[in-house]
Amino acid sequence: MKQHSAPEVVATSRLLLRKARDDDAAFIVELLNDPSWIRFIGDRGIRTDETARDYISNVLVAMYEREGVGLYVVELNDERECIGLCGLLKRRTMADVDIGFAFLPRFRRHGYAYESAQAWLKIGIDTLRLERIVAIVDPANHASAALLEKLGLRFERLITLPGADAELRLFAIQSGAQGSAALP
Repeated sequence: MKQHSAPEVVATSRLLLRKARDDDAAFIVELLNDPSWIRFIGDRGIRTDETARDYISNVLVAMYEREGVGLYVVELNDERECIGLCGLLKRRTMADVDIGFAFLPRFRRHGYAYESAQAWLKIGIDTLRLERIVAIVDPANHASAALLEKLGLRFERLITLPGADAELRLFAIQSGAQGSAALP
């Protein structure tokens, strides 16, 4: 996918989205051990700063380098506090680029996921020239499904990723002739 790369930093009115760094290890441990992450995304076995630094290097940074996209750390503009992850992913098991997001519990329901995901959809369509962006969601994750619908993605079908047992809901948005004008 790496014909176009995402920007190094994305700024919105309240947020700064940037590539993950080694010094994000404690934040990664906290987020990846949140019960919602484990329930809806999966247990990655990240329990220490050392395993978090490995995850940052071997998963997050590796995708930036390989694909030009990936999950970015979301910070509050003013406090520079890490509150979540959001970005575009190119998974080897999926044809389309998908959007993903996860936020610490105390930062949910403040519009941060919507704000950061909307910025990534705009980048995907306007900068990366993607014709289609998808999202996969556990059927029980009603909050994420509602957010995707608010962003303009529509449910298409149930899918099962290679090597997985559980079905996931697949949502998609087409860029259309209007580009990002179709985005909310």
